Amino acid sequence: MSGRNAACRREIDGWSIRWNAELAAEWRASGFWLDRTIGDYAEELAAREPDRLLIVDGDVELRAGKLWDDARRLADALRCRGIGAGDVVSFMLPNWHEACVVYLAASLLGAVCHPLVTNYRNAELSFMLRDCKSKIIFIPATYRNHDYIRMLREVCAELDAPPEVCVLRGGAGGFLTYEVLIAQGRPNVDFSRIDPDAVRMILYTSGTTGRPKGVLHTHNSINADIVQLQREWNRGSDARYLVASPVSHIGGSLYTFEMPLIYGTSAVLMDPWDPDRAVELIERWQCTHMAGATPFLDLLLKSARKATTRLPSLRIFICGGASVPPALIREATEWFENCIATRVYGSTEVPTITVGSLAPGDIDHAAGTDGRIGFAKVRIKSPDHRGEGEIYALGPQIMAGFFDINDELSAFDEDGFYKMGDLGRLVGDDYIVVTGRTKDIIIRNGENISPKEVEDILINHPHIQEIAVVGLPSPRTGELACAFIVTDDGRDVPVSDLAALLADHGVAKFKYPERVVIRAGLPRNATGKVLKHVLQKEYAGELQEKA
Repeated sequence: MSGRNAACRREIDGWSIRWNAELAAEWRASGFWLDRTIGDYAEELAAREPDRLLIVDGDVELRAGKLWDDARRLADALRCRGIGAGDVVSFMLPNWHEACVVYLAASLLGAVCHPLVTNYRNAELSFMLRDCKSKIIFIPATYRNHDYIRMLREVCAELDAPPEVCVLRGGAGGFLTYEVLIAQGRPNVDFSRIDPDAVRMILYTSGTTGRPKGVLHTHNSINADIVQLQREWNRGSDARYLVASPVSHIGGSLYTFEMPLIYGTSAVLMDPWDPDRAVELIERWQCTHMAGATPFLDLLLKSARKATTRLPSLRIFICGGASVPPALIREATEWFENCIATRVYGSTEVPTITVGSLAPGDIDHAAGTDGRIGFAKVRIKSPDHRGEGEIYALGPQIMAGFFDINDELSAFDEDGFYKMGDLGRLVGDDYIVVTGRTKDIIIRNGENISPKEVEDILINHPHIQEIAVVGLPSPRTGELACAFIVTDDGRDVPVSDLAALLADHGVAKFKYPERVVIRAGLPRNATGKVLKHVLQKEYAGELQEKA
C-alpha cells in the first residue's frame, strides 16, 4: 500500500487494526486522541460528582457514583468468569440503563463491546456471535412480544462455542440472570491500565455482499468523535439528550455511553419510540438535544403541533440517515422556537463527518446541505474535483478497520481515505450535499438493509425467476424496500409470501420488502447487471404516493 497515509497493521490484545504512526502522532498533537479510556473518566466523575444525574430510564435515575459501583461489580464478576482484555462482550438490549453498566464494565476489563440491535433474529445473531467469538451476551427475557430466551437457546445450539447468556428483566429460562451475576462481583477492585489504541467496540453493518461487516473502533477513535460533538453541539455540560435512537447504533451509543461520563451530560432513554411520549419526556426533563433519522423528526414535529407545544427547552435536533427533506428541516426550525434543526452526514465507519449548520439564521445550509465538514478531511473524487463524485473521508474518528481484513481490500484509497459508498458534491469549500449512493444499501428507519442478502433468499421462491430489491423514497420511514419480481408465469407473489420465506430463514423483520411489483423483465446493462436506478426513477413517485 502506497501513499503518505498508507496504513500498516498493529496487533493489540489479539486484534489486528489498521495503523498509521504519522497520523496517530498528528491526531494526538491536535487534541483529538486523548489517550484516555471511559474508565478513567468514570472514576474521576464518580469521585468528583457522585450524585450527578447521567441516565434516566423510566423511573430509574442512574447517577455517576452508582454507575461506577455497578460497573465495577459487574466487571469483577465477568473477570472471575474468565473474561478479559480482547474478549467480546455482546449485549442485545433496548435503551435500558443496564446497557450503560454492561458497556462500562466491559471497557474496564479491556473487553470489546459488541452492541446488537434488538430486531435482529436468528440468522443475523448466529453469524455475528460466531464471527466475533463472543464470550457472553446480555439479552432481555422478552421485548416487543419476542422471546429472546427461546431465540438464544436455538442460536446457541447451532454454535460450536456458544457464549454464556445473561438475562435481564425476567426469568432466567435456564440461563444466568443479571441480578445474580452482578451480585457476584466486588465493588472495590482495581483494574489494569487499558491501551487507548486497543479495540473498544465492534459494530456490524449491512454490506453490499449480503454478509455483515464488523467495524472496529478504538478508545481513541470514539473519544475523537466525542471531542468534536462537545465542541460543535454541546458547548458545556448542561446538555441533556433525549435518546430514542438505539444504543446499539453508533449515534445512540455516543450520546448514552460516552458523553455523560466524559463531559457530564445526561441522557433520557426512550424505547420503544413513541412521538407523543417523546414530547412529554422533553418537556418533563427539559431536554436540550435530540438526534435521529428523518422519521423521528417528522413524527416529533407532528406530535408537538398536536400538543400545541413548541418545546422551548430543545436547542438542537441533529437529523441524518437516509435522505432528509429540506422542507422538514425548515418546518421544524420554524416550529421549535429555540431549536435549530440541521442535516448531518456520517457512518458507522467514519462517524460525524459533517456537524450540520448551527449558525442562527443559516437555514439554507442547515436544510439545503448535509452539513459543514467537521475535523475530518473529505475528498470528492470526480473528473474535475469540483462536481459530483464519490465521497472519501479520513479523520481521527475513522474506524480502525474491519474485523475481516478482506473487507478492507477496496474500502480505502492509497492515502487511507475511506470510500463512503456515497456520491456527493461540495457547496463552497465547507459543506457537502449527498446526491446518491455507489453501494446497494437501503436505509429504513435508520437501519441498513443489504438488498443482496434478501435477494439471495427470495430467489429460492418456487415462482420467482428474477428479483431486484430496491430502495424507494418513503415519507414515513425514509426509504421502503420494494421487490421487483419476474415470475415463471406472470402470477402475483404477495408480500406475505416473501415475509414467510424470510422468516423461515431467521431474517429480521425490518428487512422484509414492503411492496411487490411484478414485471415481465428487469432492466439490465450490456453485462447483465440490473439497473436499479432505472427502477427507482420509474417507480419512486408512484409507490411513494401509495406509502
